[in-house]
Amino acid sequence: MAKPVLKVDHVSMKFNLSTEKVDNLKEYFIKSLKGQISYNEYWALKDVSFKLQQGDRLGILGTNGAGKSTLLKVIAGVLKPTEGSIVTRGKIVPLLELGAGFDKQYTGAENIYLYGAVLGYTKEFIDEKYDEIVEFSELGEFIDVPIKNYSSGMKARLGFSIATVVEPEILILDEVLAVGDAAFRKKSEAKLQGMFDKGVTVLFVSHSVKQVRRICNKAIILDHGEVKRFGDIDAVADEYVSIIRGGKPTKRMKMRERIRQNVEKELRETIEKETEERLRVTIRKELEQEIRKEIMAEYVNENK
Repeated sequence: MAKPVLKVDHVSMKFNLSTEKVDNLKEYFIKSLKGQISYNEYWALKDVSFKLQQGDRLGILGTNGAGKSTLLKVIAGVLKPTEGSIVTRGKIVPLLELGAGFDKQYTGAENIYLYGAVLGYTKEFIDEKYDEIVEFSELGEFIDVPIKNYSSGMKARLGFSIATVVEPEILILDEVLAVGDAAFRKKSEAKLQGMFDKGVTVLFVSHSVKQVRRICNKAIILDHGEVKRFGDIDAVADEYVSIIRGGKPTKRMKMRERIRQNVEKELRETIEKETEERLRVTIRKELEQEIRKEIMAEYVNENK
């Protein structure tokens, strides 16, 4: 069996939340020396484990505060897990907070190199891909305008164009399919679909179960940092919808259960018939051997 592209092994992530209000660094050091700083432990992830093969597309489901974004940041290398380990094979491209690495005082053109460096691209690579990035972002003459004058949509479009200029083995998406206007969103989804078709492994966070079903073949449910379910997209998505509806089964779940009962009944009947047939064949063979021995014994006695 091929090695997994991604292995998350018993990963936990702890944050220390200060119980004291500290307004500046000086006050922090003074209170630290006096022993007046105390913390509450907050475990954003608790013993999370799963594996993904090449081409798997995992939807990460959960309510706000479940640990979805924290998990993506740990896998992307933005955060180091408190416990456990992450093993990856190949290049990772995280589309988390698009444009989070931009400098507002720099132009879009300058931020292409800055943000590209943050993502690990070389200057030579960015030089080669510069025109492609600008063309895809559709910013035109605004590429030479400082980022501080950009709308949030323009920044997201530029960030998306820079991040997706490479072809990764692992693609991390955190609510980024709503980039820009409808036309650009359609174009960005088409580009991502092209990556999917080439067998890239995907981790996708979205509050849209419909979107997760459309993109992913596997899913995981997180609840307060713990894995509640991992497996086939349809079964896990059905369970998640049921959870957010207060435990009420969905129409799909009811239909699935009825079909499952029918299939189980048919299989049991088939197995019983097959078992009965095998038993009949076995008994027949045993009887044939016994009768053959009896006939041979009679034949021997008659010819003595």
